[in-house]
Parts: sequence; C-alpha cells; structure tokens
Amino acid sequence: MTLTEAIELAALEPDVSSKARLLLAEDDFELRELLAYVLRADGHEVIEARDGNELWAMLAGTESSSADEPPFALVVSDVRMPGLTAFDVLTKLKRRLADTPVILITAFGDQTTHLRALRLGATRVFDKPFDCDDLRAAVHETLHRQDRRAS
Repeated sequence: MTLTEAIELAALEPDVSSKARLLLAEDDFELRELLAYVLRADGHEVIEARDGNELWAMLAGTESSSADEPPFALVVSDVRMPGLTAFDVLTKLKRRLADTPVILITAFGDQTTHLRALRLGATRVFDKPFDCDDLRAAVHETLHRQDRRAS
C-alpha cells in the first residue's frame, strides 16, 4: 500500500458495508477498552475476550452459531495472554476456521515473532505501542479484502 492509499484509507468514514462483527482479545483492560472504543466508533460490533482461553471459546462457539449470531469477520488479538497464546489460537484456527482473518498486536515484536505470526496465517502484526489509526486502516483493508473475496 502506498502512503497516499494509506492516508485515503485512514480518512474514510465507515460505511454500512464496512461494519462487521469483530472479536478483540487483550488481557490489558485499559488497552482492550481503548481498542474496543476505537473500533466501535467505526461502527463495528466488538465482542471482547480477556485472555486466550476466552478467545478460543468464543471462536469455537461460532462454528455452531445460529443466524442470530453471525461468525466473526475478523479477530484482533494480543499475542501473549494468559491461557492460550494467539499462536495457539492461530494453529487451531488454521484447522477449524481458516477463513477468519487475524490481526495480532504484541509488546514483544521481534522478527521471529512477526515471521511466526505470518507463517501461522496472521494478516498483520502491530508492535505496541501503535497508532490506533493504523489499526483502523488495517481492519478496514482486511474487511474490504474479505468482501471482495466473497463477491
């Protein structure tokens, strides 16, 4: 993505087609609340998980969800959390929910972590601290890419 495209994407107002059901997993309460607020401000429905075990339980539950609760369009998750790590969840997702894109955030963003995340299927990896507008743009881009695949 060019710098111009990124600026245009960040400036976009959310439209009805970009609103989605997201799952946000972060063990730091304040950061989780901030990210949920930012994503909800863009019109998304944000379901919050406090740790890796809760994240996996919510994802596993979407396989048998009813029409009242559609599956998650996107997962945003911290890498290191109590219980299952995001890497554990990505490994399970590959086998069970392979079409669910995942954006990871980490305070331990070395090259090995990034490569492992991408190898396991993460769409993007952000190092903490990061700009919330960059995350918003990545969410928008990922959802837009998913919409194009579906049509």
